[in-house]
Amino acid sequence: MADDNTSRFDRRTFLKTTGAVGAAAALGGVTAATPGREPGPKKDEVLVGISAGEGDIEQKVAQYTMGNAEIVHKNDNLRYVAVKVPGNETARENFINAIENRPGIKYAEKNETLETQLTPNDPQFGDQYAPQQVGSDQAWDTTLGSSNVTIAVVDTGAQYDHPDLADNYKANPGYDFADGDSDPYPDDAANEQHGTHVSGCASAVIDNGTGVAGQSNSSLINGRALDESGSGSTSDIADAVEWAADQGADIINMSLGGGGYNSTMKNAVSYANNQGSLIICAAGNNGSSSVSYPAAYSECMAISAVDSNENLASFSQYGDVDLAAPGVDVLSTIPTDSYARFSGTSMATPVTSGVAGLTLAKWSSLSNNELRSHLKATAKDIGLSSDKQGAGQVNANNAVSTQPGSGGGDNPGGDTSSETVSGSLSSYADYDDYSWNWDFSSPSQIKIELSGPSSADFDLFVNEGTTTAASPSNYDYSSTSTNSQETITIDNPDTSTALQIDVDSYSGSGSYDLTITEYQ
Repeated sequence: MADDNTSRFDRRTFLKTTGAVGAAAALGGVTAATPGREPGPKKDEVLVGISAGEGDIEQKVAQYTMGNAEIVHKNDNLRYVAVKVPGNETARENFINAIENRPGIKYAEKNETLETQLTPNDPQFGDQYAPQQVGSDQAWDTTLGSSNVTIAVVDTGAQYDHPDLADNYKANPGYDFADGDSDPYPDDAANEQHGTHVSGCASAVIDNGTGVAGQSNSSLINGRALDESGSGSTSDIADAVEWAADQGADIINMSLGGGGYNSTMKNAVSYANNQGSLIICAAGNNGSSSVSYPAAYSECMAISAVDSNENLASFSQYGDVDLAAPGVDVLSTIPTDSYARFSGTSMATPVTSGVAGLTLAKWSSLSNNELRSHLKATAKDIGLSSDKQGAGQVNANNAVSTQPGSGGGDNPGGDTSSETVSGSLSSYADYDDYSWNWDFSSPSQIKIELSGPSSADFDLFVNEGTTTAASPSNYDYSSTSTNSQETITIDNPDTSTALQIDVDSYSGSGSYDLTITEYQ
């Protein structure tokens, strides 16, 4: 609770006029794809999300599916199905327009294609610079990492028996979501090198007398969601993220991107964040001034790439980035039993993930959000603008040698202030608005958590720096999964006005708890 035991919630309740209806249901797990579903991009599919409380998700969508459209995949936990809609782009747009406003349908969107964030040079061998530049070699005097820390690589397949990776890959190395089998090994070693390279950037075995050193001796697992072309569908990647979280991954590395905002992927990273995973993503490689998705989701850390002189790489996207890391000519493992230099924010991302693993080996009690803020608090200012380096270049030695809560800046782990308020919503037409009065003058982070009924679909919306109430049509931050478990985390929030919070019933009714935690 707040230190003075005074509630910091101001409550305003109104009635809204639009919404959708709901019933009752339970959640399950991932269901295997229909036999014969091809790996890789799935441009002829539409993803349909179904609100909690609508019963069997496949039956719900089937009643609206006509003609040659066919349900080919479902994920009961994230509550979406993939519908194959033959024909051209217009046919899929017509299907989306026809189904998205049906009762109980939360969203309908194209099954977009995401790709590796790699800008390869001709492969060449040489000395490493990344571990030295981010201080991992100094941090190794404190810890080499721990097998109790797990990094999940959501990527192409990985050569998990590579001599420089085998000791860090778990006995069960992962799952192949692209092909729908239990073996994430590359199908085509010559053309499927990305996941192996990313694995080595993070956790090639340190001090084993072989090849190169990653940043930490963390345990590795691989969710193969991209095929040998380096591309994959939103649905395969979202399923892999969910799987990684369910495996207990402390860190999920996503060196991939493409497309825009996507509800299915947003729900997947929200789920993983709520399960305790820190999600680290590539900012993108087109050189633009905004980061790509999934890095742009608030649940994810966006990583830009710098070169060996600590200048922003010419290809690196920038904007709302969290950290920078080496991503030019980074030497790492590739199939088969080899090494090469690759460039891209794809490389900067696992360097950061490896440092995160090293940090968690030293400070094992940190939550995912605390780890995120500790990495930012201990980053090194390399003289770039904040839109290019974020909080700075990730620094392993600072992260393992600085006590959490004593580093200043963005660092939960010091003082906290927390309060919970309970409420209820009577139907889809109901919502509650709150204003949160700040405890700390300059908190490093605030976390807003909603826990509502399993038979309803409640959403969470937040505005900062304004007195305008948040709503589904006016918000700075949102969490809108297909159930009622929502979380929003804001780093360095604007405290010039009270925080505006909206708890909104998309469908259903019941009681909820809303918890706000400020970190000094």
